[in-house]
Amino acid sequence: MSNEDQRTLILTGASRGIGHATVKRFSSAGWRVITCSRHAFPEACPWAAGPEDHIKVDLSDPDDTLRAIGEMKSRLLGGKLHGLVNNAGISPKERGPNGDIRLNTLNTPMSTWRHVFEVNLFSTVWLAQGLKDELAAAQGAIVNVTSIAGSRVHPFAGAAYATSKAALAALTREMAADFGPLGVRVNAIAPGEIDTAILSPGTEKIVDTIPMRRLGLPEEVAKAIYYLCTDQSSYVTGAELHINGGQHV
Repeated sequence: MSNEDQRTLILTGASRGIGHATVKRFSSAGWRVITCSRHAFPEACPWAAGPEDHIKVDLSDPDDTLRAIGEMKSRLLGGKLHGLVNNAGISPKERGPNGDIRLNTLNTPMSTWRHVFEVNLFSTVWLAQGLKDELAAAQGAIVNVTSIAGSRVHPFAGAAYATSKAALAALTREMAADFGPLGVRVNAIAPGEIDTAILSPGTEKIVDTIPMRRLGLPEEVAKAIYYLCTDQSSYVTGAELHINGGQHV
């Protein structure tokens, strides 16, 4: 595939779990993937693109996000971006004597609310605004990663995380309406309990209530993201796809 024909994806939150699986899925299909995370490119990462296609960015800092957008634009060949996946998300917890304590609406500090919303919600707006022209030039797609916690009280996910994901689902609909006339589709995926390194203790009790009686795999989430970024979903926009083994029913 020539450089002119190769499609390009920008992926935030690429440092683990769903991010890793998404890189593998798109790379295997010949896409160029520009990864973004708050960490420098680790030597043990499982893809071959290396640090030349990695951007270190602190999405909790709007100024650093804008700086990174400038770097992203400079790396896009022909000024085209075919896919933007907003996967970065944080769910802070408080350490207690018997393990992590869920941060609810009564005990979450103001600074934590602002930090979570900047990463989980507002950075999505800044990235979409900043890369609008490149997405339109490629007739590209945006995929926002929400969560099952955005539609119900979750035993582990904190209140700030949950409400930021609910807001991200609403933002997806607003973006779909605004970006549609530009030829850019905007959708969301809402994962449930996915088998990654950041699962909370006690998740096995939730599995017993899931109709499919198992955790989801990062690869299964990556396949859904890929679907929403390709022509297979060419008339799908403003949707939120549940990937949770029936946990939402």
